Amino acid sequence: MRSLSVIVITKNEEDRIERCLASVKTIADEIIVYDSGSTDRTMEIVQKYTEYAYVASWDGYGVQKQRALDKATCDWVLSIDADEEVDAELAAEIKNILNQSSIKQNAFKMRWKNIVFGKPTRFGRTARAPLRLFKREGARFDEAIVHEKVLYDGEAGFIKKGFLNHYSIRSFEHLLYKNRLYAVLMAEKKYSKGKKSYGIPLAVIRGLITFIQIYIFRLGILDGSRGLIYAVIYAQYTFNKYAGLWALEQQKPDRQKPVSD
Repeated sequence: MRSLSVIVITKNEEDRIERCLASVKTIADEIIVYDSGSTDRTMEIVQKYTEYAYVASWDGYGVQKQRALDKATCDWVLSIDADEEVDAELAAEIKNILNQSSIKQNAFKMRWKNIVFGKPTRFGRTARAPLRLFKREGARFDEAIVHEKVLYDGEAGFIKKGFLNHYSIRSFEHLLYKNRLYAVLMAEKKYSKGKKSYGIPLAVIRGLITFIQIYIFRLGILDGSRGLIYAVIYAQYTFNKYAGLWALEQQKPDRQKPVSD
């Protein structure tokens, strides 16, 4: 069986990190955790599961995950977040894949299950398949401050059994906080890449399109109140992201303004 490194990045995750690490302890040959300055019991809990725990300043998601990847020594890597959990069926399937005589793919996507206010959602934004399992050799993370990607050679497969459970939301207040934080980070990311907002009216239109995509075309309506909340929140996030980009364009005189504002 090929060996497996599990890598996780953390900050103030004492309420979620144990569930995450407990879910991978039976399939991991090593667990590597990079923390960015927790002030709660996160590191105390982490040390129950691994001796490979490190602390480094925060320079963005991509950079931090690459630091963890640089410490990995196994054949394959599973990158999960502190608010995620590998269910038993997914863990068994990962074992099966790594135990095959040959593996054609160099990476695998897996099914995501969003747990919102105590219950899973089945549609809308939940219908995603993040790429989290990959061959260590030749792989790396980009340096994106947020929404980082694994860069790898070869083909990617898809794991159809089990779920990566995602406990992203602690409370409604936390949902609003993450909405604001990620919108600001994405606005900065787009600005750094020279993207243009094309004005506030288009930001409004983008937000409306996002709502329709999630609630109607991705069937968020079938998730009831949770689906409606998520559609509204992500529509707001989309508007805030492009409104934030527009604001940066107005505040930075060293870059040409967009065609319309």
